[in-house]
Amino acid sequence: MSIVIFGGDSHPELVSKICENLDINPSQVKLGKFSNGETSISVGESVREKDVYVIQSGCGHVNDTFMQLLIIISACKSASASKVTAVMPYFCYSRQPDIPYTVKGAPLISKPDDDQMVTTAKPGDKSLSSAIRSSNSELKKSMSFSRIPMVSNGKNPLNSTNSSNDAEEIFNSNNSGYKLWVVQAGTLIANLLTTAGADHVITMDLHDRQFPGFFNIPVDNLYCKPIAANYIQHNIPNYKDAVIVSPDAGGAKRATAIADSLELSFALIHKERRSQLLKGPPDATLTSGGSLPISAKPLVSRLNLEKTVENSKFIQTTMLVGDVRNKTCIIVDDLVDTSYTITRAARLLKDQGASTVYALITHGIFSGDALARIRESSIDKLIVSNTIPQKETIKALGKDKVDVMDVSRVFGEAIRRIHNGESISMLFEHGW
Repeated sequence: MSIVIFGGDSHPELVSKICENLDINPSQVKLGKFSNGETSISVGESVREKDVYVIQSGCGHVNDTFMQLLIIISACKSASASKVTAVMPYFCYSRQPDIPYTVKGAPLISKPDDDQMVTTAKPGDKSLSSAIRSSNSELKKSMSFSRIPMVSNGKNPLNSTNSSNDAEEIFNSNNSGYKLWVVQAGTLIANLLTTAGADHVITMDLHDRQFPGFFNIPVDNLYCKPIAANYIQHNIPNYKDAVIVSPDAGGAKRATAIADSLELSFALIHKERRSQLLKGPPDATLTSGGSLPISAKPLVSRLNLEKTVENSKFIQTTMLVGDVRNKTCIIVDDLVDTSYTITRAARLLKDQGASTVYALITHGIFSGDALARIRESSIDKLIVSNTIPQKETIKALGKDKVDVMDVSRVFGEAIRRIHNGESISMLFEHGW
C-alpha cells in the first residue's frame, strides 16, 4: 500500500519539509474559493486503496483551514482511500478557556501594575507563610477587573449613574450563583473529523491532555519536549545553571518534565484570584461571616460600590516559588496567543533578579498585538517551534531575538512509522 501526502494552505513550508524527510513529493491538490467564499478543493491524483495523510495546521484563518481539512478528508474517503490520517501540528479548538475574554483575547482582569501583588518564596523559606499572610492582608486594599461580566438586566453599568439600588443590582448579578457558560467545542470538532472520514489523528502538545477522549479513533499526541531539551543543551550558554520556569500552575508538569530530563532547577509562578466580597444576598450584614468589622449596614452600601469595572469583586495575587536571582530563566509553555502570561512572567523574573529570560514555546499563535507586547517585554529571546508559520514573528522581533525549532523530522518519522505499522513511543522521549 503506497503513501500519499496532501497539504493544505495553512503551512506549505512545513508540508515540504515533512515530505523531504520522507523522500517523497507532496501530491497535487488545488485549493481555492468561490466568489461567495465557499471552499473549493480539487484532488489531482488517484488515492484508491492508498494510505493518505493530510497535513493542515490549525492556524491563520482557522475556520477556513479546518474546512479545507474536512473537505480533503471527505474527498479522499469518497475516492476509496484505504486509510486517511489528519496531521495537525497545531490542533485548533483544543484550547478554549471557560472564562470570558475581550475581543482582543485578553482576560477580563486589570493591568498587572494596578492589581497584582507579587510575593516571592524560596523552597524551604520560613518566610513563605508570612508572605502569604501579608498577601492576604492586602486583599481588601486592591481591586481588579472581574473575569465574569456584570449583567444588570439590560442596563450598562459603565454608563449609568451610581446609586445604592444600582450597586445592589450589580452585587446580585455577581453573586447570583450563575457563571457565564462559555461553550467548549471539543466534542463537535472530534465528531466533524470522524464524520468527514478521518481514521487517525496526529498532533503535537495538545493543551488539554484529555482532549483525545473526545475521539473514538486513535489520536497520537507527539511531544516537543525532546526537541526543546536538545535546543537548551546546544544553544543556551551554561544551561546547567539555568532554571526552568512554569508561568502558571497548569504548565508545571510540562516544565518539570524538561527540568528533570536535563537535571535543572525548577521555579513556578502561581497566580491566584480571590473574592474580596462576602457571599450572600444584598441585605446581608457583615455579621453573617467575614473579616471586616461588624456593622449593621448592608454589605453593598458598606463597601460603597461604584459603577465601574475597576471596582469588581476579584483581586489577583502572584507568587514566585523558587530562586532565580542571577540565574538564566527559561519560561516553558505549550501555547502563546495574546502573550499576557509570558510577558508578565518575564517581568516578574527580571524584578526578582534573573539575569536572562528565555521563552520556549511550542505553538506561537501571537494574535493581535502579542508580538508588539513581546518586543517591549523583558524577554531576551523567544524560542518557538514551526508548528505554526513564524515568518511574521521573525519580521517583527528580528532574527537575533527569535529561534525556530524544526518539528518536521518528528512528524515525518511518525508518519513513516505509522505507515509501516511500527511503534512511535520512542518519539515521545527521544524525538528524532
